[in-house]
Amino acid sequence: MRAVITVLGTDRVGIIAMVSTTLAEASVNILDITQTIMQNIFTMIMVVDIAQANISFEELGQRLNANGEALGLQIHLQREDIFNSMHRI
Repeated sequence: MRAVITVLGTDRVGIIAMVSTTLAEASVNILDITQTIMQNIFTMIMVVDIAQANISFEELGQRLNANGEALGLQIHLQREDIFNSMHRI
């Protein structure tokens, strides 16, 4: 099963490291990642494989949110099918 993670906030050192570490600790594999900085605003979208995760989807979302709040970031985790349904034209 795949999921989409979006990250938004003021750019600072360690954002990608924090998200990647949180995912690695949960045995979540990063399949694709794109990030950019627009006028000091950091944006990132990741597609991840959560099939082998050692925690629940809800727990992963809570950990990402808690770690993101510590850095002043908004982090959202969505199942890929939900993300795709919400963004169809």
